[in-house]
Amino acid sequence: MIKNIVFDLGGVIMTIDQNEALRRFKALGLDDAERQLDPYTQTGIFGDVEEGKITAEEFRAELSRIVGRTLSFDECKYGWLGYRKEVPRRNLEALRRLRGEGYRLILLSNTNPFMMSWALTKDFDGGTGSLDDYFDALYLSYRLGVMKPNPKFFQAVIDNEQLLPEESLFVDDGPRNIEAASKLGFNAMCPENGADWTGELMEILSK
Repeated sequence: MIKNIVFDLGGVIMTIDQNEALRRFKALGLDDAERQLDPYTQTGIFGDVEEGKITAEEFRAELSRIVGRTLSFDECKYGWLGYRKEVPRRNLEALRRLRGEGYRLILLSNTNPFMMSWALTKDFDGGTGSLDDYFDALYLSYRLGVMKPNPKFFQAVIDNEQLLPEESLFVDDGPRNIEAASKLGFNAMCPENGADWTGELMEILSK
């Protein structure tokens, strides 16, 4: 019986627009944006800020050095928010319904301070609630110092929440993340970025 649902943010709750993120960072002066940006797990300074190895300020300073001009926090935020295509209303309604039915909802996301400076405000859903209003717990890579698909990230959720993986469903659009969670015993579901996963999820829960 499923009691806990662990969601990814980008590609599941929020639809990702990789091309817009590339366009924005190129506009900021990052000529090799395609090499540095990834839809699932970042590398270089992008990975470092998502893994908490560097701060938002250190990221801003290093990206400024790379592009050859001083960038502001808001310019870096503008680049990162290129990933945010939309937060479909159907997803938010599903989250509210699931919590109302007694499921514990947990977010497990590779993310960074720039993205969270939007998501942890009421701008997240258009003015009524922030990301943390929809979940019982948030596990953010830059705060924990580890990224998916590292098993330590999933283990942190297991330990802190004192949950049983076999009573939990993990929903992520990244196949490598799904594989890592499955090896630890999680039930798993892998919708495509932007797909309507709500019907399939409800069907799994009804079994």
